[in-house]
Amino acid sequence: MDIVNKFRSTVSSTVSSLSGVLPGNPVTREFEVTNHIASAGPGLLWKIYQGYKKSTKQEAAIFVFEKRHLERFPRADRDVILETLKRGVAQLTRLRHPQILTVQHSMEESRESLAFATEPVFASLANLMGQTENMPSPPPKYLHNFKLYDLEIKYGLLQIGEGLAFLHNDVKLLHHNICLESIVVNHQGAWKIFGFDFCVLNQEQSDGRPHWPFTEYEQCGHPISQPNLDYLAPECGLTLTHSPASDMFSLGMTIYAVHNEGQPWYACNGDFKTFKRNVHNMKQIPASKLLCVSEGLRDIVKLMLNSTPEVRADAHQFIKINYFEDIGVKTLNYLDSLFQWDNKQKSQFYKGLPDVINKLPHRVCLNRILPCLSKEFVNPTMVPFVLPNVLLMAEKCSKEEYCQKVLPGLKPVMKIQEPIQVLLIFMQKMELLLQLTPADDVKTDVLPMLYRALESDAQQIQELCLSVLPTFASLLDYPAMKNALLPRIKRLCINTSYLSVRVNCLVCLGKLLEHLDKWLVLDEVLPFLPQIPSREPAVLMGILGIYKLALTHKKLGITKEVMATKIIPFLMPLCIENGLTLAQFNALVTLLKDMVARVESEHRTKLEQLNSVQQQTSSMPPNMASLSGSQLVAAPQPKSELDQMFSSLGLDDFTSGDTSSGQQLSKSHTSGSISSLHNSSSSGSLSIQDKQRIASQQEAQVRLQAQNPIIPATAPTASKPQAKDLTSTLMENQLKMMNTPTPAWNQPRQVTSPTSPTSTFGAFQSTPALPWAGAASPNAMLSGNQWSGLSSNHAASVFPASMPTSAGGVSNGWSIATSPAQRPAVPLGGSMMNNLMSPTQMSLPSSLSAAVSPTKPLSASEINDLLS
Repeated sequence: MDIVNKFRSTVSSTVSSLSGVLPGNPVTREFEVTNHIASAGPGLLWKIYQGYKKSTKQEAAIFVFEKRHLERFPRADRDVILETLKRGVAQLTRLRHPQILTVQHSMEESRESLAFATEPVFASLANLMGQTENMPSPPPKYLHNFKLYDLEIKYGLLQIGEGLAFLHNDVKLLHHNICLESIVVNHQGAWKIFGFDFCVLNQEQSDGRPHWPFTEYEQCGHPISQPNLDYLAPECGLTLTHSPASDMFSLGMTIYAVHNEGQPWYACNGDFKTFKRNVHNMKQIPASKLLCVSEGLRDIVKLMLNSTPEVRADAHQFIKINYFEDIGVKTLNYLDSLFQWDNKQKSQFYKGLPDVINKLPHRVCLNRILPCLSKEFVNPTMVPFVLPNVLLMAEKCSKEEYCQKVLPGLKPVMKIQEPIQVLLIFMQKMELLLQLTPADDVKTDVLPMLYRALESDAQQIQELCLSVLPTFASLLDYPAMKNALLPRIKRLCINTSYLSVRVNCLVCLGKLLEHLDKWLVLDEVLPFLPQIPSREPAVLMGILGIYKLALTHKKLGITKEVMATKIIPFLMPLCIENGLTLAQFNALVTLLKDMVARVESEHRTKLEQLNSVQQQTSSMPPNMASLSGSQLVAAPQPKSELDQMFSSLGLDDFTSGDTSSGQQLSKSHTSGSISSLHNSSSSGSLSIQDKQRIASQQEAQVRLQAQNPIIPATAPTASKPQAKDLTSTLMENQLKMMNTPTPAWNQPRQVTSPTSPTSTFGAFQSTPALPWAGAASPNAMLSGNQWSGLSSNHAASVFPASMPTSAGGVSNGWSIATSPAQRPAVPLGGSMMNNLMSPTQMSLPSSLSAAVSPTKPLSASEINDLLS
């Protein structure tokens, strides 16, 4: 910000100073003036400002002469000086030549100033040699310790020689004031002739020979209103004549001053007598005086400084000397005449230009070669030949130089799609572009070019583009990455027919992962990988690399759901691809094992947490009392190997051979009810109703414990209750009662009428005098194979003696059926009775012993016949 503020203050101060210089001057209507950069002309009276044309934004230099400076001169000389300056600008405006300063806007005069506009100017040669009169204070930094390169001097002198040849031979005009102040260096480094204030026009004689009238030097006049005596030819003071040779003498003196750090051969200080004295001394030129001049120029300079005009070399001879046979000078000279060549000649020249650029000074390349090459960008055919040279010069540029001079010319080229070599060259130099181009310009110019490269049909361009994309991924914002770049890479990866392009797409995606967020990877990148229509080992390894990076990157990661449902099912079949090498197979299997281990670990952790939560939620207070009489102890059955295998899978709750869960449910229900009563009693003082309820429960428990429990031999075979018919339910209730001792108050009464409704088996359910009426012991249930242990007393309590037989007779009293003929025709359900074994010999109660006679036990077949 300090630099920006300083620049703004400089511009504002310049504008404020110019507001007093150019008020009302017509030049300011068309040109915007910025900062003061140099000075030129006789006595460096012309101030040179940097500016541009308002309508076209074209750069320009504005020359300004402030009339207030005339006040320092004698009154008699003021008008002469003013007219001299006007004459010089008027003559300059009429001339058009590459080596003469080009005027863009003719001189305009106002009450305060004279002003005109020319091509952009760097400085005058006098400024470069250290003369800072009429310059801003302090001088610009770029002029501090400025030094011209030998190539700049060589080509500059060649240009001045060519300009003088044009003036002498074509225009027939003498400059008459060639010196450091009258030579201007433009912004490209070219030397231009300026300062035609004392020029002399040809007045052709009757014989056709050119004639240049001579104006004698006025010793009483001001030196600024006359040619500079330090560079004036001897004949102008001795013989009062001049010719084109006089300009060549002035050029020789200028060459000497350039090599002598701006100091001329002698200093006259505006005194004509001193000038004459110095001229006489130059009739003999010592060799030591010319040691500062380049070796290739010494002889020609000595010849040009000869006191005899006819001995001096003319302009054509000067530009033909071997000194200018330099590769750099020829290159610059060719660039100035490129517009005359055809495309074939240009292409040959541009192919050899990189070798020359590496040998030339950077300032020469940047200021002199680059502008010439930039003009060729309008010709698409030549762009592939010009662009490598421009980028080669950009490698030596600082970021500021690149942004000011190189980038503006490259921006239109970045939009060119044909010829395809343009994109290829940019892709090859993309690292350089990203290094020098500002971030904003990358987004607006470089990125669209890369998008076009991805959509190109050239394989090499696609691969180069994919290789450089990750280098500037940090410059992309999220929408550009998601909506512009990733879709293009995915589309190219799927549609391309080149294996190398597909692999490079995957490698590019892998390098871009660190610049993406987790959800963009999960939503856009990972679902795309199975869609790739190729199973080449290289492609598989590229996919594997993306999965591995996403899995191990600390910022990304893959969820277990995605691994279990998407990735592992996709990668598993790839393991058996025949094209994989052993190393590739090992890498694939290693990643699969890692994913499986992660899924196992994460899901086990989750299940453990859920299990602990369920246990904490479903835990109950411990039982304070247990009913031992209500538990059925089943003898464990040995399990086969097959059962053990399925048992280890957690399927016991779904198999039909275990009823422990049902028993446990009954057990927990009973224990829980008692436990709840105990908890209620221990939680505080009990009411009378609570105490009475507890006492009644204790009495019921004592009665239940007084009974003799029967321990079944085996546990029931069914874990779930099965549906039963009415008869089976009645029979089951009767069997439960057989194990209950008959209380004295519930002895069976004598049946008096065999034909009464209660004599049938079906009436037992409603007869309250039967032994099993009202029995409710939970230990009375017996399975069919437990009948073998029943006594005759139990049997007598089951089968009444008056039960009708199969022969149609009815027996009196209670008896046990001993034969098929004596079995009662009981209407029982077959599902229950089919499980009954034949009862063994049972002892009858003493109350029934007189009425029942001993009988033979029934067999299984007989019982089946009975029930059929």
